[in-house]
Amino acid sequence: MGKLYFNYSTMNAGKSTTLLQAAYNYQERGMTTLLLIAAFDDRAGKGRIGSRIGLSAEADVFHTKDDLLAHVETAHTARRLDAVFVDEAQFLTEEQVRQLARVADDLEIPVMCYGLRTDFQGKLFPGSAALLALADNLKEIKTICWCGRKATMVARLDASGAIVEEGEQVVIGGNETYVSLCRNHWTRRDLGR
Repeated sequence: MGKLYFNYSTMNAGKSTTLLQAAYNYQERGMTTLLLIAAFDDRAGKGRIGSRIGLSAEADVFHTKDDLLAHVETAHTARRLDAVFVDEAQFLTEEQVRQLARVADDLEIPVMCYGLRTDFQGKLFPGSAALLALADNLKEIKTICWCGRKATMVARLDASGAIVEEGEQVVIGGNETYVSLCRNHWTRRDLGR
């Protein structure tokens, strides 16, 4: 029986590393997986999921208009799939999350999504909101703030390292662009410098 999983956290908690490790475990046992990543996230290269520690794997890219149920059905017809992994799941649309729920329910394929819960302003991403509502299993991947407390928020930085409080919800970047903070230090805009 398939389930829809949402593994969420802030930046730099190891979401992509955890995804790649889980996918490898399936593949090592002779099982077939399908990896998906948002088309505009090309930090590791187009159609690649990459982690900060150097692990990477090829993945199918999805656009916001793509029907992921149809995509998975086509892949499953070509070769039986044992699991689907989605990196940067916050970039899914609500409709795509519903499609992935149907992959789990109708095709009985487990779907494991990894992504951010909130943006730099503390607002839910549309994909994350839908996953929080529809996922069978929610798991927080923990990381820490500079103070040692659990980080639950992310701050966006400008080129000078100052916190940005307004702007587009999505700006692709890594350690130079985002920092994870506990809610207290995020609210105070305290980077601990």
